[in-house]
Amino acid sequence: MSYLAGKISVVTFALTYLLVLVAVAAVLFVLGSILFGRGEELPALPKGTTATVLPADDVAGADVDAVKFSLVFRGYKASEVDWVLDRLARQIDELRAELDEVQGARAGIEANAE
Repeated sequence: MSYLAGKISVVTFALTYLLVLVAVAAVLFVLGSILFGRGEELPALPKGTTATVLPADDVAGADVDAVKFSLVFRGYKASEVDWVLDRLARQIDELRAELDEVQGARAGIEANAE
C-alpha cells in the first residue's frame, strides 16, 4: 500500500507542478499583453513613401548603420535598398572628386614651393 501511496504522491506533485507552471505562464502572458499592447499591426505606408531615411547631405557611418528597410514577402523592399545604394554611391563619388581636387591643389602648391 505504501508503494501505491508513493506513486500517487509523485503524480500529485507532477500535476501540481504542471498546474503552477501553467498559472505562472498565464499571469506572465496577461502582464505582457497589458504592458506591450495587443499586438495590432500598423497600417501599411501609402504607395511611393518609405520609412527609410538618410540625411540630405554628408552621409555618415552612423546614418548607414541606422538605415532600416521595410520587409516584403521576399525580403527587403528592393526600391528602398536601391535608393540607399544609389545615394551612398553618389556621396562616395562626390567625396572622391573633392579629395582629388584637394590632392591636386596640394601637389600644385608643393610643386610651386620647390
